[in-house]
This record gives sequence, structure tokens and C-alpha cells, in this order.
Amino acid sequence: MKLKQVFILLFGLSSLAGLAWYTYYIINDKKEPTGELIDFAVKDTSAITKIRITDPYSKSIELVRKKNIWTDGNGGCITQGLVNNILDVAINIELKGYLPKKSHKTFKEKMSSYHTKVEFFVRNKWYKTWYIGPPAQDHYGQIMLLDSKDYGKSAEPVMMKIKGVHGIVEPNFFADSRQWICTNIFAVPLEKIQDVQIIYHEDTTRSFRVTKNNSGFRVSQFGEALPYVDTANLYRYLHNFKKVHFDVPNYELTDFQCDSLKQTQPFAELILKEGTPIDNKTIRLKMYRIQSEDTQRNVFGELVNQDMNKFWCELPGGSLVKCQYHVFNPMLTGVAYFPVMEKSTK
Repeated sequence: MKLKQVFILLFGLSSLAGLAWYTYYIINDKKEPTGELIDFAVKDTSAITKIRITDPYSKSIELVRKKNIWTDGNGGCITQGLVNNILDVAINIELKGYLPKKSHKTFKEKMSSYHTKVEFFVRNKWYKTWYIGPPAQDHYGQIMLLDSKDYGKSAEPVMMKIKGVHGIVEPNFFADSRQWICTNIFAVPLEKIQDVQIIYHEDTTRSFRVTKNNSGFRVSQFGEALPYVDTANLYRYLHNFKKVHFDVPNYELTDFQCDSLKQTQPFAELILKEGTPIDNKTIRLKMYRIQSEDTQRNVFGELVNQDMNKFWCELPGGSLVKCQYHVFNPMLTGVAYFPVMEKSTK
């Protein structure tokens, strides 16, 4: 009889311990810390303060939130929309399916040598890490593995996808800083423009200058004020500086080639002074032609062996980017706004 009571007591204690363990994990929303973990999502993306991305070639970039603005790890400007894409993935990622057990070893071996690593920090503390492996066979989802503060590191990978998106996860995560850099060169409203100088080295007759003075603006050529300027055209010209972006960063030229190009004479320079007469800053851009094997017609109707869609532009910091002529021509071609320029050179 006593043996039966001891058995019942031990069974009751075991059941109580099991129930306590189960309740603990349910209350704390825990899952088994081994096996296949699937809780990749970051439910409150507003709490994410840093994201670190490391690509398969060990190139890495940090994205840091400062109030409501994201910068790179050095405080440099980055494209906000790209970060928003990541935050959207972080909150909408979900399980696509489990992998066959027999494939686990193969995928883990592949991911050990080739994966993209994404680390999320919440309130400046590490929260979760995604290991992004190869795409799913149907290219609708990605093989991934999770490591998290709450659960530890998953023992097995799973297939994940983005809710409502027919595609893979990895293209949203890249570590090349050139892909993140802001494309804006300047954004100067008319009232802040103090001086604009366009210098054409190929043909000085196309050079001109617009300078702010007490009565408005003065347009000059060869240091002499133009005899007549249409005020409406003048303001139309100055509005071109309100929002100016480059096209793409430099993915083509080596450092040596960049230095060589900078040693040549640019075809034109744009010098913009903005601010107030007392507190102002100057932006200087140097522009270089891109040679082409095919003959093309430029904006003045001349046949040239040059790419007439894009050119190299040296930014104030010294980096080279590609710009589009159709963006810059309204700023560089003064005769379109000040026809008297053409008459004064004859």
C-alpha cells in the first residue's frame, strides 16, 4: 500500500513539474531551443536601432537609426527607402515550409561556406540574427537559419518567405556601401542661391554666371552683365537647382583610373554658392565626358564620339559618380534661358 502511495506521489510531482515547464514556455512564448526555429520576425520594427549586414564575401555595412533617420555606421547619408524595405521584410517574414530531414546536412554545409548574415539590434542590444542561404527551389522563399536572444541558435534551417511577395528574401540585404549611398547632390531652393557659375572648358562662349544682388540677380558673360534678361526665364533657370541627383555610383573605374581621369580637363564645371552672404557654402562639381565608339549628336547638334546620355561627375568629396545629361543640361545650357548670350558672342 505504501509503495502505491509513493508511486502516486512521484507521478503527481512529475506531472506538476511537467505542467510548470509547459506553462513557463507558453507564458514566455518560448519554443523548444533545439530543432527548427521559425520566429524570424521582428514584431516591433520601430524598436530596431541598428542592422548589420555581412555578405558571403565578408563585406559588411552597419545601418544605424538616429531618431527617425537612418545613416551608415559613420553617420553618412543612405537611401531611406532601402532601409524601409528591410524593416518591411523583418515584420512580414513567415514560414514557407520545413525542409526534408535528409536535406538538412546538405543545406547546413552549403550555408556554412556561403550565406548572408543579418543582425538586428533592438534598443542597441543584439536581438536576432538571420543566416540567409540559397533560394527555395521554386524561387519563392529562401533557406534560412535563426539565432536569437530568446531561443538560441536553431539546429536546423527552414524555408522562409515574405508575406504577399512572390520572390526571394536575399536581394533586400546587401553590404556594398555604394548601393546604399544617397544619390542627392544638392537641393537648393531659389531663395538660398547666392551664386551660380558655369565654366565650359571646351568652349568658353558657353560659360556664364548668375549672381544675387540687392535688386535680384545679375547674369553675366565674360564678366559683363547681359544687356537683357527675361525675369521669368531667370527664375525658371534657378528652379533647376531645387533637387539634383546623380544616376549611379562608380562600379566601373579602378582607383588608378579615377585618378587618371581627374588629371584630365573636365568639359565643364558647376560652382554653386548657397546660404546667406555671411553664412554660405560652395559646391563645386567637375564633369568629364565618357568616350563612345559610336558617333552621337550632342545638345548643340554636333556629332561627337561621346556618350550623350551620361558623364562622369566629380563630387565635392572627390568621389566619381555617373550623371545624366538630361538632368544637368537645364543648368549647364544658359543660352536656352538667356538667348542674348548667343548674340553677344557674335
